[in-house]
Amino acid sequence: MVMDVYSRKAVAYQVYECESGELAGDLITDACYREKIPQDQLVLHSDNGAPMKAVTMLAKLQELGVVPSFSRPSVSDDNPYSESLFRTLKYRPEYPEQPFETLKDCRQWTNNFVHWYNNEHLHSGIRYVTPADRHQGKDVEILKKRHQVYLKAKNKNPDRWSGKTRNWNHIEEVALNKGKTTKLPLPEVEVVEVDAAA
Repeated sequence: MVMDVYSRKAVAYQVYECESGELAGDLITDACYREKIPQDQLVLHSDNGAPMKAVTMLAKLQELGVVPSFSRPSVSDDNPYSESLFRTLKYRPEYPEQPFETLKDCRQWTNNFVHWYNNEHLHSGIRYVTPADRHQGKDVEILKKRHQVYLKAKNKNPDRWSGKTRNWNHIEEVALNKGKTTKLPLPEVEVVEVDAAA
Protein backbone atom coordinates (compact mmCIF):
# COMPACT_ATOMS: atom_id res chain seq x y z
CA MET A 1 0.00 0.00 0.00
CA VAL A 2 1.00 3.58 -0.61
CA MET A 3 -0.41 6.01 1.95
CA ASP A 4 -0.51 9.78 1.70
CA VAL A 5 0.84 10.86 5.10
CA TYR A 6 -1.05 14.17 5.09
CA SER A 7 -4.51 12.68 4.50
CA ARG A 8 -3.84 9.08 5.64
CA LYS A 9 -5.56 7.92 2.46
CA ALA A 10 -4.39 4.65 0.92
CA VAL A 11 -3.80 6.07 -2.56
CA ALA A 12 -2.65 2.83 -4.21
CA TYR A 13 -2.44 -0.82 -3.31
CA GLN A 14 -1.84 -4.17 -4.95
CA VAL A 15 -1.91 -7.75 -3.70
CA TYR A 16 0.50 -10.41 -4.98
CA GLU A 17 1.69 -13.82 -3.83
CA CYS A 18 5.28 -12.57 -3.60
CA GLU A 19 7.18 -9.30 -3.34
CA SER A 20 9.80 -7.83 -5.64
CA GLY A 21 11.36 -4.56 -6.69
CA GLU A 22 9.56 -4.76 -10.03
CA LEU A 23 6.14 -5.11 -8.37
CA ALA A 24 6.99 -2.29 -5.94
CA GLY A 25 7.91 -0.14 -8.96
CA ASP A 26 4.54 -0.95 -10.55
CA LEU A 27 2.78 0.10 -7.35
CA ILE A 28 4.49 3.48 -7.07
CA THR A 29 3.94 4.09 -10.80
CA ASP A 30 0.24 3.39 -10.24
CA ALA A 31 0.17 5.77 -7.25
CA CYS A 32 1.86 8.58 -9.19
CA TYR A 33 -0.49 8.08 -12.16
CA ARG A 34 -3.67 7.98 -10.04
CA GLU A 35 -2.69 11.03 -8.00
CA LYS A 36 -1.26 12.96 -10.99
CA ILE A 37 2.03 13.54 -9.15
CA PRO A 38 4.41 15.78 -11.12
CA GLN A 39 8.14 15.04 -11.23
CA ASP A 40 10.27 16.04 -8.24
CA GLN A 41 7.34 16.56 -5.86
CA LEU A 42 7.12 13.30 -3.95
CA VAL A 43 9.21 11.67 -1.23
CA LEU A 44 8.50 7.97 -0.73
CA HIS A 45 9.31 6.84 2.80
CA SER A 46 9.49 3.08 3.25
CA ASP A 47 11.04 0.34 5.32
CA ASN A 48 14.38 -1.23 4.46
CA GLY A 49 12.85 -4.27 2.78
CA ALA A 50 14.54 -5.79 -0.24
CA PRO A 51 11.79 -4.76 -2.72
CA MET A 52 12.04 -1.12 -1.68
CA LYS A 53 15.83 -1.06 -2.07
CA ALA A 54 15.96 -3.17 -5.23
CA VAL A 55 17.74 -1.61 -8.20
CA THR A 56 14.58 -1.89 -10.34
CA MET A 57 12.56 0.00 -7.71
CA LEU A 58 15.18 2.71 -7.24
CA ALA A 59 15.49 3.13 -11.02
CA LYS A 60 11.69 3.49 -11.26
CA LEU A 61 11.73 6.14 -8.51
CA GLN A 62 14.45 8.01 -10.36
CA GLU A 63 12.45 7.81 -13.60
CA LEU A 64 9.34 9.17 -11.83
CA GLY A 65 11.28 11.91 -10.05
CA VAL A 66 10.42 10.44 -6.64
CA VAL A 67 12.93 10.83 -3.81
CA PRO A 68 13.45 7.65 -1.77
CA SER A 69 13.57 7.80 2.03
CA PHE A 70 14.13 4.81 4.29
CA SER A 71 13.45 4.00 7.91
CA ARG A 72 16.49 4.05 10.15
CA PRO A 73 17.96 0.61 10.80
CA SER A 74 16.48 -1.11 13.89
CA VAL A 75 13.89 1.64 14.43
CA SER A 76 10.49 -0.02 14.37
CA ASP A 77 8.37 3.13 14.63
CA ASP A 78 9.97 5.28 11.94
CA ASN A 79 6.69 5.40 10.02
CA PRO A 80 3.93 5.48 12.66
CA TYR A 81 1.25 6.29 10.07
CA SER A 82 1.91 3.11 8.13
CA GLU A 83 2.09 1.08 11.36
CA SER A 84 -1.28 2.50 12.41
CA LEU A 85 -2.86 1.66 9.05
CA PHE A 86 -1.75 -1.96 9.22
CA ARG A 87 -2.84 -2.26 12.85
CA THR A 88 -6.29 -1.02 11.82
CA LEU A 89 -6.31 -3.58 9.00
CA LYS A 90 -5.37 -6.49 11.28
CA TYR A 91 -7.91 -5.59 13.98
CA ARG A 92 -10.95 -5.25 11.74
CA PRO A 93 -13.68 -7.63 12.96
CA GLU A 94 -13.89 -9.25 9.53
CA TYR A 95 -10.13 -9.87 9.30
CA PRO A 96 -9.91 -13.62 8.60
CA GLU A 97 -8.61 -15.98 11.27
CA GLN A 98 -7.38 -18.41 8.60
CA PRO A 99 -5.26 -17.68 5.51
CA PHE A 100 -7.11 -16.60 2.40
CA GLU A 101 -8.03 -19.55 0.19
CA THR A 102 -7.19 -17.77 -3.06
CA LEU A 103 -5.39 -14.66 -4.24
CA LYS A 104 -8.73 -13.44 -5.57
CA ASP A 105 -10.26 -13.71 -2.07
CA CYS A 106 -7.39 -11.72 -0.62
CA ARG A 107 -7.71 -9.03 -3.26
CA GLN A 108 -11.47 -8.75 -2.68
CA TRP A 109 -11.00 -8.44 1.08
CA THR A 110 -8.33 -5.77 0.55
CA ASN A 111 -10.57 -3.84 -1.88
CA ASN A 112 -13.35 -3.81 0.74
CA PHE A 113 -10.97 -2.77 3.51
CA VAL A 114 -9.43 0.09 1.53
CA HIS A 115 -12.87 1.37 0.52
CA TRP A 116 -13.99 1.34 4.16
CA TYR A 117 -10.73 2.86 5.43
CA ASN A 118 -10.67 5.70 2.90
CA ASN A 119 -14.38 6.54 2.72
CA GLU A 120 -16.08 5.49 5.97
CA HIS A 121 -13.47 5.27 8.72
CA LEU A 122 -13.45 8.39 10.91
CA HIS A 123 -9.74 8.59 11.61
CA SER A 124 -8.78 9.77 15.11
CA GLY A 125 -5.42 11.16 13.93
CA ILE A 126 -7.09 13.65 11.58
CA ARG A 127 -9.91 14.84 13.88
CA TYR A 128 -12.41 12.10 13.02
CA VAL A 129 -12.86 12.81 9.34
CA THR A 130 -12.36 10.22 6.63
CA PRO A 131 -9.02 10.06 4.81
CA ALA A 132 -10.89 10.66 1.51
CA ASP A 133 -12.50 13.85 2.87
CA ARG A 134 -9.14 15.16 4.06
CA HIS A 135 -7.46 14.17 0.79
CA GLN A 136 -10.06 16.19 -1.13
CA GLY A 137 -9.87 19.17 1.26
CA LYS A 138 -13.42 18.68 2.53
CA ASP A 139 -12.24 18.30 6.12
CA VAL A 140 -11.82 22.07 6.58
CA GLU A 141 -15.54 22.71 6.21
CA ILE A 142 -16.53 19.55 8.11
CA LEU A 143 -14.40 20.61 11.09
CA LYS A 144 -15.76 24.19 11.05
CA LYS A 145 -19.32 22.88 11.14
CA ARG A 146 -18.48 20.38 13.88
CA HIS A 147 -16.91 23.17 15.97
CA GLN A 148 -20.11 25.22 15.63
CA VAL A 149 -22.24 22.26 16.74
CA TYR A 150 -20.10 21.85 19.86
CA LEU A 151 -20.24 25.58 20.66
CA LYS A 152 -24.05 25.57 20.37
CA ALA A 153 -24.28 22.51 22.62
CA LYS A 154 -22.01 24.15 25.21
CA ASN A 155 -23.97 27.42 25.12
CA LYS A 156 -27.24 25.54 25.49
CA ASN A 157 -26.05 23.46 28.48
CA PRO A 158 -22.93 25.12 29.95
CA ASP A 159 -23.10 23.04 33.15
CA ARG A 160 -22.40 19.86 31.17
CA TRP A 161 -19.01 21.18 30.07
CA SER A 162 -16.04 21.28 32.43
CA GLY A 163 -13.89 23.40 30.13
CA LYS A 164 -13.30 24.00 26.47
CA THR A 165 -14.92 22.02 23.68
CA ARG A 166 -12.91 19.44 21.78
CA ASN A 167 -10.27 20.81 19.42
CA TRP A 168 -11.73 20.72 15.91
CA ASN A 169 -9.03 22.90 14.31
CA HIS A 170 -7.82 21.75 10.92
CA ILE A 171 -4.41 20.07 11.12
CA GLU A 172 -2.25 22.09 8.75
CA GLU A 173 1.03 20.21 8.85
CA VAL A 174 2.08 16.59 9.25
CA ALA A 175 5.59 15.23 9.74
CA LEU A 176 7.18 11.83 10.15
CA ASN A 177 8.70 11.61 13.63
CA LYS A 178 8.68 15.34 14.29
CA GLY A 179 11.84 16.46 16.01
CA LYS A 180 14.01 13.61 14.75
CA THR A 181 16.47 15.09 12.29
CA THR A 182 18.71 12.16 11.42
CA LYS A 183 19.63 12.50 7.75
CA LEU A 184 20.60 9.48 5.72
CA PRO A 185 22.40 9.64 2.38
CA LEU A 186 20.19 8.89 -0.60
CA PRO A 187 21.20 5.86 -2.63
CA GLU A 188 22.50 6.60 -6.09
CA VAL A 189 21.19 4.54 -8.96
CA GLU A 190 22.62 4.40 -12.43
CA VAL A 191 20.12 3.52 -15.14
CA VAL A 192 21.79 1.57 -17.93
CA GLU A 193 20.11 1.05 -21.27
CA VAL A 194 20.58 -2.38 -22.76
CA ASP A 195 20.54 -2.97 -26.51
CA ALA A 196 18.17 -5.91 -27.01
CA ALA A 197 19.69 -6.69 -30.42
CA ALA A 198 23.19 -7.22 -28.96
